[in-house]
Amino acid sequence: MASAKATMGQEKQDHFVLKSGHAMPAVGLGTWRAGSDTAHSVQTAITEAGYRHVDTAAEYGVEKEVGKGLRAAMEAGIDRKDLFVTSKLWCTNLVPERVRPALESTLKDLQLDYIDLYHIHWPFRLKDGAHKPPEAGEVLEFDMEGVWKEMENLVKDGLVKDIGVCNYTVTKLDRLLRSAKIPPAVCQMEMHPGWKNDKMFEACKKRGIHVTAYSPLGSSEKNLAHDPVVEKVANKLNKTPGQVLIRWALQRGTSVIPKSSKDERIKENIQVFGWEIPEEDFKVLCSIKDEKRVLTGEELFVNKTHGPYKSASEVWDHEN
Repeated sequence: MASAKATMGQEKQDHFVLKSGHAMPAVGLGTWRAGSDTAHSVQTAITEAGYRHVDTAAEYGVEKEVGKGLRAAMEAGIDRKDLFVTSKLWCTNLVPERVRPALESTLKDLQLDYIDLYHIHWPFRLKDGAHKPPEAGEVLEFDMEGVWKEMENLVKDGLVKDIGVCNYTVTKLDRLLRSAKIPPAVCQMEMHPGWKNDKMFEACKKRGIHVTAYSPLGSSEKNLAHDPVVEKVANKLNKTPGQVLIRWALQRGTSVIPKSSKDERIKENIQVFGWEIPEEDFKVLCSIKDEKRVLTGEELFVNKTHGPYKSASEVWDHEN
């Protein structure tokens, strides 16, 4: 009977409860580089595939399309309170007086009165119109504490239910926690078997901060769906490589936001409940060699001559 109960529990583990008590659906639709079909993808994900979590950001340039998809889903009968929408504050707006106007712009584009989770996208302030890579003087001083205070005010005013951070290091997280009245509910980071991000993952667990894994299938540079180890486990379990990688993230205790613009793949990617990767296969996936971060932030923040960050290692506080 105990094992049957465990299986039932397993079937239902489709969300995580954040520090605030709010429930966050375990699998969300990512919209980075989602393209012109974004509205259709969002509507399909919600109304046909059963997603209740959509992850986007102002910097992705698709929030109006995401808003159209959300609106269509709600017009089809999905209740707003059953949806979980995440967005992010971009680097050019990392000054206290720009936080609220940036969120208001996002709300307008998404056609929503509030969002469920609002992240600091990267902990670096950029000058408006900054180049990639940045030129001298385009990476500016970031008042992390002042910006976070404004994020907390958004929660107090009911415009945002939870606040979080993306692409943080342990050093930056601990700095933030020293002054935060509302600690980050979620930390979003690159995470997959090719970059387990263990140090930051363990730091968040210790501090009671939930983790969301982005780029769960790797990237075009390191596409794990074609990794022979992943393919072998997928064949054994009669699942797709993508499903195995998403399930891997869930079994680590993280939510996960796979992105696809193909209807079939969107539907496949959420068929990850009610089964498990056996422990021996999970360990094999965890042992994939040549671990390295794919999204280093170098193009966005590193100026090798003028700094303030002269290498990707400096961006990540030499932590890995």
